[in-house]
Amino acid sequence: MKISQLMLFGVFFIGISSLEAQEKTSLTLDEAVKMAWEKSNEVTLANTKVNSKKYELQSVKNNQYPDLKISGQYQRLTKASIDMHNGGQSSSEPMPSPDQAMLGMANLSLPIFAGFKIQNSINASESLYEAESVNAAKTKEDVALRVITYYTALYKAQKTLDVLNENQKSAKQRVTDFTELEKNGIIPRNDLLKAQLLVSKTQLSIDEANNNINNINFYLTTLLKLEPSVKIQVNEEDFFNLKTTNAPTSDAIALENRKDLEAIRLQQKASEANVKIAKSGYYPTLSLLGGYTALDLKDIITVKYAMNFGIGLSYDLSGILKNSSHVKEAESKALEVKNTEAIMTDRIKVEVQKSIEDYDLAINQSVVYEEALQQASENYRLVKDKFDNGLADTNDLVEADVEQLSAKINTAVAKATIIQKYYELLSVSGQLSQSFNLSKI
Repeated sequence: MKISQLMLFGVFFIGISSLEAQEKTSLTLDEAVKMAWEKSNEVTLANTKVNSKKYELQSVKNNQYPDLKISGQYQRLTKASIDMHNGGQSSSEPMPSPDQAMLGMANLSLPIFAGFKIQNSINASESLYEAESVNAAKTKEDVALRVITYYTALYKAQKTLDVLNENQKSAKQRVTDFTELEKNGIIPRNDLLKAQLLVSKTQLSIDEANNNINNINFYLTTLLKLEPSVKIQVNEEDFFNLKTTNAPTSDAIALENRKDLEAIRLQQKASEANVKIAKSGYYPTLSLLGGYTALDLKDIITVKYAMNFGIGLSYDLSGILKNSSHVKEAESKALEVKNTEAIMTDRIKVEVQKSIEDYDLAINQSVVYEEALQQASENYRLVKDKFDNGLADTNDLVEADVEQLSAKINTAVAKATIIQKYYELLSVSGQLSQSFNLSKI
């Protein structure tokens, strides 16, 4: 008897643990977006690229500083023959044969003028660094929009499942009622089969809704770097408390705030600097030189404090003819970027206009769906009264029930569609980050 009670307690405990493991985690949209920003691979890669450009900029800036090189040599000599020319004078004493030599040198070179190449290289690198930073911000906005899309889709699937489960209860109750009526010969068996068929069709829809929930949940947890076993539950109250005011009504804001367009403009600045860099080949380079030399040839000569300074000039005369192709190449690339900016500007205008229309459509459809739900509910009530009084058949009742179910689902997801289209409009207008205060992350 004690063993049976112990087994019963164990089964009960296992059941409770299983339920806790399947417990859903509530996550607001704001929390999900911020989590994606902190953990997603795309954002990590974007930040890494920004750091790479930052280091490249530092390397280019180092070119404006002096180059200081120190070198030294120690050599062993074998039977070195020394012949010193001293203006015709000769010595009767033989010259010693040194067996070692030491040489030390320090050279300093400071660029003074290089055809403005150094400064233009810095300008180009700064523009590319800023462009990469802007691209990282655009990547974060894209990731945020993906989270919004999955989050909204998950709510729609969960809400659809709730409506289907609620309707399935009434459909099963109808089957129970029809079974008794069919037994008593009040309705034909065909009517019972139609009611049972509606239960089967609703069950298929429920299975499909569960499948959608599992897939979307997996996509979202993968993006947020959560365990696949985590089941995210969208809290309806939190979801519909999101603000959807001050929606953009023109493309002016987008042309000012879009990160990808800003990145193209910064790349244009870099390409213009590259043209100047190419033209620097037409100019000579001028450097300030300085150095120190120390020499010790054992028993022969010792040189100390041999300091030197001066100016170095270099001019590649053949490069004047060859450099024109580099200039034309740089100018052509600059023109490519300029044309890309024009194409992107037109594309942004189209995207904004489409998003505005989609947002307005979602609002209008929501109003229509609300009216349709009222009409479908009233129609089902009337048909149900007629059916109970023998004035309508089962086909009419089932059809009215299906229309009411469809209206409930459409109404449930319509509000979520408005929120989704609102954030899509913010995204194409370059204002998505501000709506979540993502710049603070």
